[in-house]
Amino acid sequence: MARSRSDFLPLLPRRNARLDSFLKRNTERALYERIRTYEPCVVVSDVINKVYMYAVLSDERVYLTEFPPRALTAAVSLERVRDIELVNDLPDFLSSKDRERCQHIRITYIPERPAEKQHDWLQREKGEGLPPVAPPSRRASHCPIRIHDLKGYPADSWWEKEELQPVMKTSRSSSCPDPETLGLPRIPLPHPPSPPSSPPEENLKTAESRQVTQRIGAVLTRLLRRDRADFGEEREAELHLYVVSQTSTLYLHLQSCWNSFVIKSTRLLDPVYRRRSTPSSDSISAERTAHLFAQLSSELLQDGITVENRYLLLQELRTAAHRNVTLRRLFWRVRRYDKENRQSENTWKCGQKSRFLSIYFCSQSGEAFVFLVQTLEECLHGCQSFSRFHTTDQLLLSTLIIQTFAIMFRETEVEVSRSSLLFANRGALISRLLLAFVCDPDGEKQSRGSASDSELQDLVSEYLDAACSLLFELLLLGYQTSRCFPGENFMSVSWILGVLQPHPHLLPFIRHQAQLLVLVLSDQTGSVLSPAESVLLFQRCRLLLACLQYNNQLAQHLQLNFREEFRFAVTPSSAEQKLQPRYPICKPTVRLIQRIVTLIQRS
Repeated sequence: MARSRSDFLPLLPRRNARLDSFLKRNTERALYERIRTYEPCVVVSDVINKVYMYAVLSDERVYLTEFPPRALTAAVSLERVRDIELVNDLPDFLSSKDRERCQHIRITYIPERPAEKQHDWLQREKGEGLPPVAPPSRRASHCPIRIHDLKGYPADSWWEKEELQPVMKTSRSSSCPDPETLGLPRIPLPHPPSPPSSPPEENLKTAESRQVTQRIGAVLTRLLRRDRADFGEEREAELHLYVVSQTSTLYLHLQSCWNSFVIKSTRLLDPVYRRRSTPSSDSISAERTAHLFAQLSSELLQDGITVENRYLLLQELRTAAHRNVTLRRLFWRVRRYDKENRQSENTWKCGQKSRFLSIYFCSQSGEAFVFLVQTLEECLHGCQSFSRFHTTDQLLLSTLIIQTFAIMFRETEVEVSRSSLLFANRGALISRLLLAFVCDPDGEKQSRGSASDSELQDLVSEYLDAACSLLFELLLLGYQTSRCFPGENFMSVSWILGVLQPHPHLLPFIRHQAQLLVLVLSDQTGSVLSPAESVLLFQRCRLLLACLQYNNQLAQHLQLNFREEFRFAVTPSSAEQKLQPRYPICKPTVRLIQRIVTLIQRS
């Protein structure tokens, strides 16, 4: 039975007209559009004691504002967060009724310190500039015909040149006078006065004095840095949010944002990924983005398109989605042509071809999603095994579809159209997707593709990595749904694994993921993982933890086949050796491995 729109409301943020108006006036459009949710709650921190406020969550920070809103203050950067957890307690400052339905969220983080020059204090008057910015990469030349030769093609497009960068407003309205209203400190750096001019005969003496002063300043800098290290620069602080509602989704959105942030910030440490994902300084409006997406999707969905052209268009779509969250939202949204849209259509006609207008306004929610699911099913032939692949082209196209799906799920959980599509008919589309991309990792031994055995093995490994990342995104959806619909067991983590359980290749697929985890962490060469490899390790850990927690068959399979490996090779210490401590994803991954080891050792 299909669900109505009201059934999805628990997954979506509650709207407050007054707070919405305040946020629109006091933030840039790019930041406002990236606000995930907000909730009224009682706030407790080092500087706030039991104050009723709004917690506002964006993709990068937790903000606080008064009730009613007057000033928006950045409270915690997700970059500094170490843990987000629900505390099972009964706050004594709440009434007995509110205690029972309160969600106590504890955010543990490292407080931010004032910006500090990396060089000597006295050097700032010299006006040293920033290093030059590398020029953007040019669009690659035209591609050959075969899709196999298109692998790695840099599908840059108009999206790269026209993306909008989020920038905070420099001016504030009278209703929001000071970002430090709530008492969060802002410590200004001292500005030494300009030295008076000296006569020529004193130049030598002044130069000698300046050298001595610089040496003293350098010594002081080293002493202060050592002092901070000795007395614990990584001091942890806590922000407590008491949400008096059993149906609040704030905790879910916090966890989702934090997951997305640590993944994205870790990947951005890779220069190649950063170059492909970072938008340029040129801006593009939401309307222009919608028009360009309509043009691209119409070409992708047209009849008679060749496999090679479809691959190129999907590459362009994936690249654009990396840079543009608006495009990811458009991928799910509903737009129907009716009389109310004629005003918008007339606005669009400024020099544009009318056929693209009809495509945009007549498109229905999920058309591209349904098309890609069907294409994936056709490529995998019912996902029997990789032996059904007739060419490596189909494998490459399937990998690209899986990667595109994973990107489109990212940071779009508040989209009504996405929930409507995925929840329709008891998750029929999600079921089709799950059964389509899970496959037999050993089937490539019988494949008959156009590539050599080693090359084909690399392509299969890339596909399986992409499948792991997509299943990770779907499990995040399951975690959210589990809390919003606890009594129905609908599209929860257990439901997702239950859909997969009859699949003939589920056990080999999960066994392959566990084997890769053991292989990576048992490697004694001393090499550390790259940012992309570290993210994949994190996603693989979340997948295996879900199997151990929510499916008895998979848990028993892992315990039976990997108990000894996880006792000696897969340990938190081995993970710390393979992960760079500076990666934001390092500590969350180590904690996941600790939980996996504990569960897999149970008899």
